[in-house]
Amino acid sequence: MKKIILITGGQRSGKSSFAEKLALSLSPNPIYIATAHIWDEEFRQRVIRHQQRRGRNWINIEEEKYLSKHHIHNKVCVIDCITLWCTNFFFDSTKKEMNQPSINEVLQNLKDEFDHFTQQDATFIFVTNEIGSGGVSNSSVQRRFTDLQGWMNQYVAAKANEVILMVSGIPVKIKE
Repeated sequence: MKKIILITGGQRSGKSSFAEKLALSLSPNPIYIATAHIWDEEFRQRVIRHQQRRGRNWINIEEEKYLSKHHIHNKVCVIDCITLWCTNFFFDSTKKEMNQPSINEVLQNLKDEFDHFTQQDATFIFVTNEIGSGGVSNSSVQRRFTDLQGWMNQYVAAKANEVILMVSGIPVKIKE
């Protein structure tokens, strides 16, 4: 039976650890789809620490954009995270700023990919960030991304069976 769970919260709120524990409570061999692009050595080390923490019983997949390429029928899957996934659609390093796709185009591409991926009969545990909870950035690029992220979070939350907000390592059920 298909189920979508969204886990959201601020940076270092315990989202990923909670998602991993939840997945392990549902399956002895869950799937972990990492959407991160490795930008630098510090981030690479962070990814390695996450992989080591998860252990050998996880099936690890690295996929920056096209989640729907992966067939996870009847599996439990953590997708970590929507924020980095949005970044991969939002910014194309091969294009100049004036040639980047519009927010509406990016949002539609994300929604289409999300819908295509979640058509599978599986348990999806999406992790995301609440980046719009702080002040308004003085950077137009950051404001555009914050808008995109917020709209995508709303889209996923509307489709989710459950939404959990992590606050200082404590899960707070928002939607059941």
